[in-house]
Amino acid sequence: MLKNPADLPYRPCVGIMLLNEDNKIFVAKRIDTMVEAWQMPQGGIDDGEAPQAALFREMAEEIGTRDARIIAENDDWLRYDLPDHLIGKVWRGKYRGQKMKWFLLRYQGRDSDINLDTDHPEFSEWKWLELD
Repeated sequence: MLKNPADLPYRPCVGIMLLNEDNKIFVAKRIDTMVEAWQMPQGGIDDGEAPQAALFREMAEEIGTRDARIIAENDDWLRYDLPDHLIGKVWRGKYRGQKMKWFLLRYQGRDSDINLDTDHPEFSEWKWLELD
């Protein structure tokens, strides 16, 4: 039997808006969806891990580099609830949604340093997009 979603906690995670020297935003195409889905790097915060540590770990895990510096951090946590049909199916049914701390970072590496062929790949391709 599914728990009442209101009784479930939010999954803590970080979101990363990575800018290159031309102020373009890094996005990558997910490999685990039936539809074409592009997103910025993001991921869960481990127990006892600081959000800043999590963002650099997630960068390394997802795009193979952590060569960036933090420009800004959202003051507040942003929360969202999963759609009803996904509650109990994602994150092993432990969460009702996510609470996210978003960061703006300046990428300091070269494009050739970005490597999506990580231990647990999440993306098939990537690109820099204009802000608009």
